[in-house]
Amino acid sequence: MKEMKYNTLCVIPVIGVIFVDSSEFNRIVEKYIDVVFRSALSFCKNKSDAEDITQNTFIKLLKSESDFESDDHIRKWLIRVAANESKSLWRSFWNKKIISFSDLDYEPAYINSEKNEIFTEVMKLPEKYRTVLHLYYYENYHCDEIASVLGISESNVQTRLMRARKMLKNNLGEAWLYE
Repeated sequence: MKEMKYNTLCVIPVIGVIFVDSSEFNRIVEKYIDVVFRSALSFCKNKSDAEDITQNTFIKLLKSESDFESDDHIRKWLIRVAANESKSLWRSFWNKKIISFSDLDYEPAYINSEKNEIFTEVMKLPEKYRTVLHLYYYENYHCDEIASVLGISESNVQTRLMRARKMLKNNLGEAWLYE
């Protein structure tokens, strides 16, 4: 399998005021494009939509007037915007009227097939469970951080994690015992 790599982000010329310094913007894009893309892919399960969400997220960063306290604050803000962009995409007229030809045509390159099987099962979970699993295991967020990013309570995050693990355990069966 081919591993996805992004060297640059193609940004359509934006009409309006740009608030982020171009060198700082390039640094942020290089550092967080994979995080945003993986998060977007987790939200929508479609490579093309994930690319659109990633681009829109960075355009919003470019136009943002926010004062960021740290790189971690930027990372959380980007994931939150990607989540909101994903929700907007699913509510859009366009999305309601189209039929996708490929649900998922991108899978990360894994060393062994067991991890690929786990990834496939995670992607089959409902979005609310898939999202918390992704943020917890792949992005290394704590429950309180996930709660603030998604705008839900910490106990709700813990419940979703527990239910997602239970669903994975049921779906993976015996393979779960070896993980």
